[in-house]
Amino acid sequence: MVIHTFLFRWKPNVTSSQKQRVLEEIQALQRQIPGLLEVYVGHNFSPRSQGYAFGGVMKFADRTTFDAYNDHPAHQKLLSWLMPLIEPVEVDFEI
Repeated sequence: MVIHTFLFRWKPNVTSSQKQRVLEEIQALQRQIPGLLEVYVGHNFSPRSQGYAFGGVMKFADRTTFDAYNDHPAHQKLLSWLMPLIEPVEVDFEI
Protein backbone atom coordinates (compact mmCIF):
# COMPACT_ATOMS: atom_id res chain seq x y z
CA MET A 1 0.00 0.00 0.00
CA VAL A 2 1.03 3.59 -0.59
CA ILE A 3 0.15 6.55 1.61
CA HIS A 4 0.09 9.94 -0.12
CA THR A 5 0.01 12.97 2.20
CA PHE A 6 -0.22 16.61 1.22
CA LEU A 7 -0.41 20.03 2.83
CA PHE A 8 -1.38 23.31 1.17
CA ARG A 9 -0.67 26.92 1.95
CA TRP A 10 -3.27 29.06 0.22
CA LYS A 11 -2.01 31.83 -2.02
CA PRO A 12 -3.42 35.33 -1.37
CA ASN A 13 -7.01 36.02 -2.41
CA VAL A 14 -8.19 32.39 -2.48
CA THR A 15 -11.89 32.50 -1.60
CA SER A 16 -13.78 30.29 0.82
CA SER A 17 -15.80 28.89 -2.09
CA GLN A 18 -12.58 27.90 -3.88
CA LYS A 19 -11.37 26.19 -0.70
CA GLN A 20 -14.64 24.29 -0.47
CA ARG A 21 -14.35 23.24 -4.11
CA VAL A 22 -10.85 21.89 -3.42
CA LEU A 23 -12.17 19.77 -0.56
CA GLU A 24 -15.09 18.41 -2.58
CA GLU A 25 -13.13 17.66 -5.73
CA ILE A 26 -10.31 15.90 -3.90
CA GLN A 27 -12.88 13.74 -2.09
CA ALA A 28 -14.52 12.94 -5.44
CA LEU A 29 -11.28 11.47 -6.81
CA GLN A 30 -11.92 8.29 -4.83
CA ARG A 31 -14.94 7.55 -7.04
CA GLN A 32 -12.98 8.25 -10.22
CA ILE A 33 -9.54 6.69 -9.82
CA PRO A 34 -9.06 2.91 -9.63
CA GLY A 35 -6.93 1.79 -6.70
CA LEU A 36 -7.53 4.95 -4.65
CA LEU A 37 -8.93 3.23 -1.57
CA GLU A 38 -9.37 6.04 0.97
CA VAL A 39 -9.35 9.85 0.95
CA TYR A 40 -9.29 12.12 3.99
CA VAL A 41 -9.06 15.90 3.57
CA GLY A 42 -9.77 18.90 5.74
CA HIS A 43 -8.90 22.32 7.02
CA ASN A 44 -6.00 22.37 9.45
CA PHE A 45 -6.75 23.59 12.97
CA SER A 46 -3.33 22.91 14.51
CA PRO A 47 -1.63 25.86 16.22
CA ARG A 48 1.65 24.43 14.81
CA SER A 49 0.53 24.60 11.17
CA GLN A 50 3.38 26.84 9.96
CA GLY A 51 0.92 28.30 7.47
CA TYR A 52 -0.33 25.00 6.03
CA ALA A 53 -4.07 25.51 6.22
CA PHE A 54 -5.33 22.41 4.39
CA GLY A 55 -4.21 18.81 4.27
CA GLY A 56 -5.05 15.33 3.23
CA VAL A 57 -4.17 11.67 3.20
CA MET A 58 -4.84 9.17 0.44
CA LYS A 59 -4.37 5.42 0.56
CA PHE A 60 -3.58 3.51 -2.65
CA ALA A 61 -3.65 -0.23 -3.22
CA ASP A 62 -0.04 -0.32 -4.42
CA ARG A 63 2.73 1.63 -6.11
CA THR A 64 1.32 0.90 -9.58
CA THR A 65 -2.07 2.45 -8.78
CA PHE A 66 -0.37 5.43 -7.13
CA ASP A 67 1.80 5.98 -10.19
CA ALA A 68 -1.30 5.78 -12.43
CA TYR A 69 -3.06 8.37 -10.23
CA ASN A 70 -0.45 10.99 -11.07
CA ASP A 71 -1.34 10.88 -14.77
CA HIS A 72 -5.06 10.12 -14.44
CA PRO A 73 -7.22 12.67 -16.35
CA ALA A 74 -9.34 13.47 -13.25
CA HIS A 75 -6.20 14.29 -11.24
CA GLN A 76 -4.72 16.34 -14.07
CA LYS A 77 -7.98 18.28 -14.45
CA LEU A 78 -7.93 19.09 -10.72
CA LEU A 79 -4.30 20.21 -10.86
CA SER A 80 -4.96 22.52 -13.81
CA TRP A 81 -6.98 24.94 -11.68
CA LEU A 82 -5.69 23.99 -8.21
CA MET A 83 -1.95 24.65 -8.62
CA PRO A 84 -2.33 28.44 -9.09
CA LEU A 85 -4.12 28.57 -5.71
CA ILE A 86 -1.63 26.71 -3.50
CA GLU A 87 1.90 26.21 -2.25
CA PRO A 88 1.95 22.45 -1.69
CA VAL A 89 4.19 19.95 0.05
CA GLU A 90 3.80 16.18 -0.31
CA VAL A 91 5.12 13.07 1.43
CA ASP A 92 4.55 9.61 -0.05
CA PHE A 93 5.56 6.27 1.45
CA GLU A 94 4.81 2.57 1.29
CA ILE A 95 3.38 0.60 4.20
